[in-house]
Amino acid sequence: MSCEGLNPMPQARAFRRSPDEVMRLARMGCSHPTRLSFLRQLLRRMQSEGWRFDRPIWEIDAEGVGRAVYRAIGPARTYSLVAFAHDLPPEARSDRVIATAWDATFALFDGTPDAADLDRLAANVPLQEAGRISPRELSLSRANRSVRLFDHVVERLAAGAQPDAAMLLETGYLMRTTAVYGSGKFGAADRAAIAQRPELSAPFQAEMLSVWLTRAFTVDLVEHLARARGGDKAARLVPDLKRGLGVGNSTGLGMAPFVIRHPVLLNNWMLAREEALARVRAQTRVGADELAGFQAALEEARKNADLWTSAHDMQRAKLADLSDGLARIIAHVAQGWDRSTRHPWNDLWHWGQDNLPMEGQEALLAAMLEPHGALIDGLGECMDADENAYFPINGAMRAGELRAIVQAHYGWALGVDYAQPAQCARFWYVSEDKLEPRLGERHHEPGVDHELPLDTGRQAAALWQALQDQPEDLPVAHLLLAKPEHRPAVRRAQITARHPFAEIRDNLIADDMLPIDILRCKLAFFGATRFDPRSDRWVRISLFQDAPYPDQMTGGAHEA
Repeated sequence: MSCEGLNPMPQARAFRRSPDEVMRLARMGCSHPTRLSFLRQLLRRMQSEGWRFDRPIWEIDAEGVGRAVYRAIGPARTYSLVAFAHDLPPEARSDRVIATAWDATFALFDGTPDAADLDRLAANVPLQEAGRISPRELSLSRANRSVRLFDHVVERLAAGAQPDAAMLLETGYLMRTTAVYGSGKFGAADRAAIAQRPELSAPFQAEMLSVWLTRAFTVDLVEHLARARGGDKAARLVPDLKRGLGVGNSTGLGMAPFVIRHPVLLNNWMLAREEALARVRAQTRVGADELAGFQAALEEARKNADLWTSAHDMQRAKLADLSDGLARIIAHVAQGWDRSTRHPWNDLWHWGQDNLPMEGQEALLAAMLEPHGALIDGLGECMDADENAYFPINGAMRAGELRAIVQAHYGWALGVDYAQPAQCARFWYVSEDKLEPRLGERHHEPGVDHELPLDTGRQAAALWQALQDQPEDLPVAHLLLAKPEHRPAVRRAQITARHPFAEIRDNLIADDMLPIDILRCKLAFFGATRFDPRSDRWVRISLFQDAPYPDQMTGGAHEA
């Protein structure tokens, strides 16, 4: 594999999908979370290592204002979520990145904070971008209440009753985060400072831990407010309803360029998942446990699809495809799947390719991986990347070799006429107010002079043209001395030659490009469910829904 850690199973090579199939936006936009998703990796590690959890500080008043500390105590280190609850007027509540106040703000602290740490964080964390945190903090985040559901739960619990189950299922969370920052932003610890810690070596583990502990805080807060209002008659959430609550997230274009800017990391995510699928397809039998686990995963996916609603026309059509696909898979597994063949899982996969819409195919992938933890979970070890190792350009490479690489890996880009308005309709830029990535309309909006170099297809095509009249044995360094504008394209081509899943194989500035496809792919690797686009540029999702809470992790009873 092109990622460090594990080698592929030789017998699985023949079953791996091609990057030309996998790395198209239409398919990436049908991604589903799997057991390799980052939140699942976190939960499994904490469970297997016997992590302990407590809440040493709870200083929240009857109005829901104050602070709390939640600790995750691992075998080598402790991490603490420091939470601040605020009294936010309704008119000040906004999920937009330009908001300046929130219902709750958080920082994940490296260790156990003392009184001075808490005072420092209290002066800065509620300000978010306007404050300043330190390398002792690993993440900075904020959340807003899902007001109607939050108030309903408090009211019902205060009266000694349980909230309406249908309302809880419809929304799926009491609070939604509007940003979870890490990796050096606003003074937090750089990724390099923590990447060698085993518990944080997989991508986004600090951020996932922060969100998971935030989930515990949201439930504690509604129960605290219910007791403050109802006294001794107040009830607590019953386990089944509590388990069905996750943490919502509202996110937009800001995260889309990440996967474009980190090609080696994207490759390792996709390659690990594709290797996992190939390993399952290469199996020569279907064991009783694997069959039972697979059918349980399909049933859970069907239930989730029934709960998953959207107001977005495109997503409603995809949900219909998903529900139809899952129904057809369940029926085929029960009645038509011949499990006595040489490679029964591979036969099932080919049936899915022939009979299912793309949503159904990717849902089948996730369900097929689910019962094969012993076979594939170790692949999580190679989903990180040392991208600095691949940044230098090999100037000694000959022009003929580079030309062959571009032809082999960028054929999708070379036949596009980028002079056509439809093929260069968009441009990526960074907003002046919040320094967040945005997408502009090239022919209708100003700002194209601030365009970010995310037009990977157009760059590859320009490099291809620049190579046409060059001698086969010309060193690439000579080409770049004369035409330095091609440096980014040369670097990406050399990376892609060694990392075949590094590049999204679509025109990222075309008028029909849907940023939501990029968002969904990344969020699926996080482990997001209930994907609910509000446009083609921003989305609401849920994290950790149906996952255990800290008080349910002791003893490892739950299989993450």
